[in-house]
Amino acid sequence: MKPRTVGIAVLFWLGLLATPLLAPAQQVGNTRRIGLLNFTSAAEASRFSKIFREELREYGWVEGQNLTIAYRYAEGKVERLPDLATELERLQLDLIVTVTTTATRAAMNVIKTTPIVFTVVTDPVASGFVTSLARPDRNATGPSGMGPEMAGKRLEFLREVVPDLVRVAVIWEPTSPGVKLNFQRTQREAQKLGLALLPLEVHSRDDFASAFTAVERERPDALVPITAPLTVQHTALIAEFALHHRLPTIAGWRRFPQAGGLMSYGPRFTDHFRRVVPYVDKILRGAQPSDLPVEQPTTFQLVINLKTATALGLTMPSTLLLLADEVIQ
Repeated sequence: MKPRTVGIAVLFWLGLLATPLLAPAQQVGNTRRIGLLNFTSAAEASRFSKIFREELREYGWVEGQNLTIAYRYAEGKVERLPDLATELERLQLDLIVTVTTTATRAAMNVIKTTPIVFTVVTDPVASGFVTSLARPDRNATGPSGMGPEMAGKRLEFLREVVPDLVRVAVIWEPTSPGVKLNFQRTQREAQKLGLALLPLEVHSRDDFASAFTAVERERPDALVPITAPLTVQHTALIAEFALHHRLPTIAGWRRFPQAGGLMSYGPRFTDHFRRVVPYVDKILRGAQPSDLPVEQPTTFQLVINLKTATALGLTMPSTLLLLADEVIQ
């Protein structure tokens, strides 16, 4: 190499070394403004909010530096969602994140142009939020919860534990569109398996007493609470009742067996919280929600409470224990 060429190369590399490396947060331009509409309370959503902010930071978005977030919580009251969505729309934000099917529906009824990124949504196509998973074609997109597809698998797991399973009580919240889809899928899967369902509707905490009375009267073989803000909120109540009445149970969220329920099977809630952020990042950088496909979860977890199984007098099949991602002793 000629001396002049060597000199230029050395100066070039010295220049690179002298240039400070930019942190991800420094690579993002002006401050952007987003909203967060959550069906639950701030306290109940604290874990989501924490993971959400941490993951945003990984993508270079730091609240208080280049990002502001307007939080709105419905405190579990459906009737509050339309007004909260209207408040966020008036702020003229860059995008709005909605948590749960109920919150997403309320937002889409009000917000027609501002991008919406949803999460913890059961079936965005059946709910009318997107035209298709591959091509949303609307102002909303996000990760799908894929709840209904899990209904049949949960019933199959119950049958493995209770081979003579015939009748299953189902606790569900009919006011939630996503829960209704889950319940309908559970009905269809139960028919395929030759199972009879005992539907138990709950609209508030007060309804659990009558639902439990019906279970005591009808004496089903097992109990399935369908994932909904109300059932998740009263996880311990349902688990304690089932354990006291020696009922095998399976739910869609991990906290259920942790509280004393027998099993849970479904996507990880923390995955929901993390999977929403890439959508937020892409839209803040110029992408259109109509062009971002809805992603379905690829990992699911089976959690078994072996202590509860023993208390119920059940012997868990070894095949099921081998499949379990977590066994609570």
